[in-house]
Amino acid sequence: MNTSDKNYCLILAGGVGSRLWPASREKCPKQFMDFEGSGFTLIQQTYHRFARFIKPENIFVSTQEGYLGLLMEQLPQLPREQILAEPVRRGTLAPVAWGASVISHLCPDARIVVSPADQQIHDLDAFEADILQGLDFAATHEGVVTMGMNPTRPETAYGYVQMDDIVDTTAQIYRIKTFTEKPDSEFANIFMSSGEFLWNTGLFVFNVQYMVYNIIKHVPVYRDEFPELSDPAASLSPLQAPLFYTALPNLSMEYAVLEHTGHRYVQRCRFGWADLGSWPSIDADAQAASVTNSPYPPTDVRVDGRGNVTLHSEALFDNATGNIVRLPSGHMAVISGLDNFVITEEAGVLMICPKNDTAAMRRLQTLAHLDTLEE
Repeated sequence: MNTSDKNYCLILAGGVGSRLWPASREKCPKQFMDFEGSGFTLIQQTYHRFARFIKPENIFVSTQEGYLGLLMEQLPQLPREQILAEPVRRGTLAPVAWGASVISHLCPDARIVVSPADQQIHDLDAFEADILQGLDFAATHEGVVTMGMNPTRPETAYGYVQMDDIVDTTAQIYRIKTFTEKPDSEFANIFMSSGEFLWNTGLFVFNVQYMVYNIIKHVPVYRDEFPELSDPAASLSPLQAPLFYTALPNLSMEYAVLEHTGHRYVQRCRFGWADLGSWPSIDADAQAASVTNSPYPPTDVRVDGRGNVTLHSEALFDNATGNIVRLPSGHMAVISGLDNFVITEEAGVLMICPKNDTAAMRRLQTLAHLDTLEE
């Protein structure tokens, strides 16, 4: 077997994208949408960027059972046996454990890259080089490698990884000293100015046996409920979720494994990256895309001289700065005297809210949902 045949990818595409409400809805979450007019949805972009250097038969996608139709429609080339359809949401650890178990029975010494489905990547050549270096490192080292990115602003919505000693100068891989999830603005400024911290991209690389060992060691309920993890002779189908899936706790891979394993690393990556997890991140990515060569150029995104961003929309601005507008086709926004707001409409719901007030967005989403239930 060639070395490249042992490289696998697991794409996590089961979230609901609630922080991008009302554009991202449970019936059609953000990963199945084309937010920036590139002509490709986020899941299509993610799949194609990995298919450039990982064999298509080695790419698996995890999603929710309710999104199976959407996924198969948007990725018709993806065989059903490479789709893990979760019956319930159980965080990121459950699909990683299921995917690792399936892949380990196909290739006992597989190296796996786990990727969210809702990211924008610029410079695909650098992306390919960085991921392949991470996979090569995982082939010869026990541990989990987090893909890190040099912060370009004191972002409070991202996680940060503090670098320790360097262990691979060519691949720029360091031991991890600390993890910090979504710091306040004071710490985000300290992290950025120190030069010791990288953004946690949510991309992870590991060899499959090391991940299985750590899940069994650090998450006892998985050891008890998921016997196939530790049984090399057991068979686990990607076509049917394990019967015990609903009994698994809701855990993230970072909390359950990365914070406890003794061998954790971060790779300082060179590709351009944006997490499309919230309206402020959409804004930041649109600003970056206006000056960066993107493999999926946003053809219907405009950024004016005052930082106003329009996505698939028509808008006129007067004495207004830093706003984000995304409206249905045929609708126009005329905005005056408004600064740093999100103006978005989807499926009959119009939201106008300060773009950095995520608490207010959650309140509005809750109120709108309650109103719907009362009708």
